[in-house]
Amino acid sequence: MKKTYFILFLLFFQIPALSSNVHLEKEYQRIWCAKNSGKLEYKLPDSTRVDCLTQEYAIEFDFAPKWAESVGQSLYYAICTNRKPAIVLILENGLKDYKYLKRLLVIAKLYGITVWTMKPTDIYTDCPSS
Repeated sequence: MKKTYFILFLLFFQIPALSSNVHLEKEYQRIWCAKNSGKLEYKLPDSTRVDCLTQEYAIEFDFAPKWAESVGQSLYYAICTNRKPAIVLILENGLKDYKYLKRLLVIAKLYGITVWTMKPTDIYTDCPSS
């Protein structure tokens, strides 16, 4: 029984800590959305949430490896809100992430999805750069 609890502990508490993301997705959302006068986590009638809703766009945020998932979500949110679809793709792994951006741009062009990118350096810190 102790072994079972230990395994559950590892699954639920340790695996998220092993995440390789520099910042949480919601940190990128908060900064981008505030800078662009958007509404953060706009709730739809079906209880799904648009990461950021502006006057013009329904925006989905995702890390680069999840580029394909962001396409469907942005299109769905755009339909539900009568806004244009958009994605902010988060690039935290340098050149490794550009292959995902290139794939996304092919699809985005075909479906009229606006794409922006963010990097860890876009997250403000309390300390000035030296």
